[in-house]
Amino acid sequence: MTFWNPLLFALSSATLVLCGSDALSLQEAPATVEVTSVSSEVDTSSSSDREVTINGEVVAYRVTTGTQPVWDEDGEPIASMFYTYYERLGLPDGTERPIVFSFNGGPGSASVWMHMAYTSPVLLKIDDEGYPVQPYGVQGNPHSILDVADILYVDPVNTGFSRILGDADRSQFFGVNEDVSYLAKWLETFVTRHGRWADPKYLIGESYGTTRVSGLANELQSSHWMYLNGVVLVSPTELGIDRDGPVSDALFLPYYAATAWFHKKLSRDLQAKDLEVLLPEVEAFTLDELLPALARGGSLPDADRERLSARYAKYSGLDVGAVRQYNMAIPTSFFWKELLREEGLTVGRLDSRYRGLDRTDSGTSPDFDPALSSWNHAFAPAINLYLREDLGYETDLQYWLFGPVHPWDRDGDRTGRSLQSAMAQNPYLHVMVQSGYFDGGTDYFNAKYTMWNMDPAGRFQDRMTWKGYRSGHMMYLRKPDLEKSNNDIREFIKRTTTVPGTPAKR
Repeated sequence: MTFWNPLLFALSSATLVLCGSDALSLQEAPATVEVTSVSSEVDTSSSSDREVTINGEVVAYRVTTGTQPVWDEDGEPIASMFYTYYERLGLPDGTERPIVFSFNGGPGSASVWMHMAYTSPVLLKIDDEGYPVQPYGVQGNPHSILDVADILYVDPVNTGFSRILGDADRSQFFGVNEDVSYLAKWLETFVTRHGRWADPKYLIGESYGTTRVSGLANELQSSHWMYLNGVVLVSPTELGIDRDGPVSDALFLPYYAATAWFHKKLSRDLQAKDLEVLLPEVEAFTLDELLPALARGGSLPDADRERLSARYAKYSGLDVGAVRQYNMAIPTSFFWKELLREEGLTVGRLDSRYRGLDRTDSGTSPDFDPALSSWNHAFAPAINLYLREDLGYETDLQYWLFGPVHPWDRDGDRTGRSLQSAMAQNPYLHVMVQSGYFDGGTDYFNAKYTMWNMDPAGRFQDRMTWKGYRSGHMMYLRKPDLEKSNNDIREFIKRTTTVPGTPAKR
């Protein structure tokens, strides 16, 4: 089976006349494309110079699309990985320039999400709340972090335009630890090729990408001697931190309360509170009363069970009868189906502000996630228009938003411990977590729990920061949060880029 079609690039400098209705929206004049000679169809690059206005400042930059091989132990290419690389231009020689390596998750997801909607100098066309609009396309991103850091967007194997080559063994790519291992080697090659060893380095991952970058932080440090200044975890997974039983059952209640508040399903007294006043109250109830009660199971006195079920119902917006039936351990799928059932609607998993329509009102789980289905038909056209028509990347390959990476070996996930170990050995390393209050896939309170229990002794809390936003899994889709979340990353980079000559000591 053929996995790769040769790229139809001219092997000399040329002037590219951009085409398409949105092609010139990012710059004032057509770009000049420099195409480098390649040793094979799996090792390519092409660049163009552009500019964007960020926070009122015109920022000139170079965007490079390319492929870089993954090699086996014998030096033979076994996969070709696609990337998009943004470098700011026009800075004085010797300027310290951080670089951010950006990954999305899945596993099996391309880098399209944060590339097209978050940190890069391009932004897909959506409305202020994140809903798709037509005509599809991209525009300049006035909140990009490119003013303070260069950015590399990486499509892991079998995502985007990245592919396995020939009959290479799939199992060496598709697993928690396998993923970390080959990506660390690939990043070392990229850093060496582009002369970035001396620069402050950051990893940012979203969803499963947080598992990926947490493992990479330690792998890069311990096996490649590449030390980081920061890791940004956007809507983090559990990172291998145990939370079975009562802990797992209890931790979703603050998310339920946030969602019920958004849809105005709480009692008048709770609904009148600002979200960030309400949630600490629910969090305290969850940790101090609900969790100990669930741990007692059948030994909990009936009077306490009734009192706590009523409180749970009040905070979640659900009927107390349903709370009793589930013994105060409401499954997320039931919550998404139940909260707006009387209105004939469901709420979204990845962003519970979104509402869906099921075939029937009966059942215990929604037919689909209205958030994800909404996003897919905005992102897929945008990334294809941008790469193919605006940047002129020529290939017959399908851009895989979600690629075939299963089965995925999840055994041995100790990525939270790995990140803690990296922080213990590297005093420069800081972590920032970003969560949307309405994310039901990787909810905000579980993210807090991960931070607390990744560091049970409390030794690194001064180097760990949590930020919350009034949106969902991809908090940056909401316009106010796009600005706020990028500014949070910008300040994080500025704060953790040390003064030259500062020793790494505790």
